[in-house]
Amino acid sequence: MIESNKEIKDSMLKTGTSLVSIVCTDGAVLGADRKVTAGNLVVDKNFQKILVINERIMVAMTGSVSDAQFTIKLLGAELRIKEIKNKRLSSVREAANLLAMLTYRGIRQPSMVPSIVGTIVAGVDEDGSAHIYSIEPAGGIIEVKDYDANFSSGMPYILGVLERGYKKDIKVKEGVQLAIECLKASTQRDTASGFGIDIFTFTKEGVKKAVSQEIQSVYK
Repeated sequence: MIESNKEIKDSMLKTGTSLVSIVCTDGAVLGADRKVTAGNLVVDKNFQKILVINERIMVAMTGSVSDAQFTIKLLGAELRIKEIKNKRLSSVREAANLLAMLTYRGIRQPSMVPSIVGTIVAGVDEDGSAHIYSIEPAGGIIEVKDYDANFSSGMPYILGVLERGYKKDIKVKEGVQLAIECLKASTQRDTASGFGIDIFTFTKEGVKKAVSQEIQSVYK
């Protein structure tokens, strides 16, 4: 049984992943790379790791692809039901707390392959304020006040860049450039990250895709 579980675990599609989130004075920034791996094999070079929950909220994920996709679909459905019942839009905080509960419950249900997913929730509330929440794989949740990389494999490289480049009065435009530097630094050193980057901004104007870049190998 132990060997069988190991074989299943080793064959799962995983996002090694580089995630970055930055709180700015006029909004927030969320970014991720595109590589998906299964063990030592690259199985997808153009995977969107920042997924839409609704028009105001998005989630970046690290961990097993199937677990992350299922959890996020469930979150979207639960939020929609909640909004219909309450006749109002859910806040980013409510979405993040619901996702944290789903994550906590998921890893504690008896299973041959427990769900292990880390996520960053970013969004804009009805009053135009942007918020970021980081949810670790066991379901713990914190509101991000400056920056975060969750438990992505590129986290050590990303945090190094953020420690040097982040400032309290950073604007969204500067935050996008800092996020680019973080992701490019990570994809240069982390073998589980790469092939492209996607960056979204969250401001009182709404959610916008600020960067969509492919990283190509050039042979000389």
